[in-house]
Formats: sequence, C-alpha cells, structure tokens
Amino acid sequence: MAHNHAGSVAPVVGAIATAVSDARRPAGDIARDPLRKPAEIAAFAGVQPGMVIAEIAPGGGYYTRILAASVGPQGQVYALMPAFFAQRPGGLDAINALAAEYGNVEVVVVEGYDTLTLPQPVDLVWTTENYHDLANGDVGVVNAGVARLLRPGGIYFVEDHNAPGTGLSATSTLHRIDPMAVIAQVTEAGFVLEAVSDLLHNPDDPRNVPPREAQPTSDKFALRFRKPD
Repeated sequence: MAHNHAGSVAPVVGAIATAVSDARRPAGDIARDPLRKPAEIAAFAGVQPGMVIAEIAPGGGYYTRILAASVGPQGQVYALMPAFFAQRPGGLDAINALAAEYGNVEVVVVEGYDTLTLPQPVDLVWTTENYHDLANGDVGVVNAGVARLLRPGGIYFVEDHNAPGTGLSATSTLHRIDPMAVIAQVTEAGFVLEAVSDLLHNPDDPRNVPPREAQPTSDKFALRFRKPD
C-alpha cells in the first residue's frame, strides 16, 4: 500500500476531495454531505490512496463509494454485509451493483466475526452509525475480529450517534451509544485511542430521541483507534 511520507499530504487530501465530487455518486448521497462532512471525516479516519479498507455494514453505500474512489485502483474495499441481508431476496443487489461499478469493492457476507477471514490484512476497519447495533450483540467478538483483520499499526474508525453518560442503556432504545462505552470496549480489545473528533457535534440535538427525530441531524462522535505494531 501507499505510505504517507512528508510532502505527500496534499495529494491525499486531493484524492478524498476528488472522491467526494465523483460524478458516480447519487444525488441523494450528495444532498447529505453538508451534515455528514464526508471529506473531513475520511481525512480524520486516515483514509489514503492504496489502502485496503473493510467497511462494516455499509448500508446504502454512502461511504463505500467515497472510500472506493479515495483508495483508488491500487486500493481495495471489502464491504462486510451482515448475513441477514444476504438472506433477504435481493438483499445484496444494491451493494453488488455498486461493487461492479467501482471494481475495487468486494462484497463479503459476514456469518460471524469470530470466523471472518479476508484475502489480505486490512489497513483500516471503518464503521459509521452502526456500532450501537454491534453493541447489542457480543461486541467483544466483533472487536476481536476487527483486531484480527487489521495489520499491525492499522486503524479502527468508529463514528456513531452520541448518547453521553448513558453507557450501553440507549443502544437499542434510542439507537445511540455513549462514546466512553465505545472507548472502554475497543481499548479492552487491545486498541489504543489515537484521536477524537467533534466534527459532527450538534449541540442542538436533545440526545433523548432516536437519530431520525433529531433535526437537522443527530449529535455524533468520531473515534480513531490504532492497533499496536
């Protein structure tokens, strides 16, 4: 993969900016950009050309497209789809079409993170707005699986809906999570917290309603962890 040396910062920023302005992105995705700040978030997460990225539960592919275009033809994105999508008729159609369109995206159906293997070690595991769902299950298994997939020195990026001071009590009711609970769980899995971002902080969100009811958007946190070398 490409390593970032001094003096190569501008092209990296350029790759992300180019990915966000890519003409292949749907209008509905572009309309969400002002609230999601994808260029800034991808830069915070450490996305670089040539990276191998595993994206947990990519949903509609909003970030899958940006990650695929950012890492470029030398990079790879593994779209980790929960098995229940694969079991629905047509449940993988949209992500499979996206993978065919971009060429460097491979769809991987996840039966369990204890058994998941990928063809190569990854540089970055990415999850946006679904860690709170993972926390409803055996998140220790998920985080151990993430650690196994990552190369030494790799990045684990978590962005989610904020519920400070609630621990794990809001994950299934409000579909939010306390960032301190995430930090505790992920560091317990052997990761080191490297950076916290308030790029998506919204002080006007009351935080006591589900994210869909927060206007214009929910308060979110972003965390960058690193697997020790």
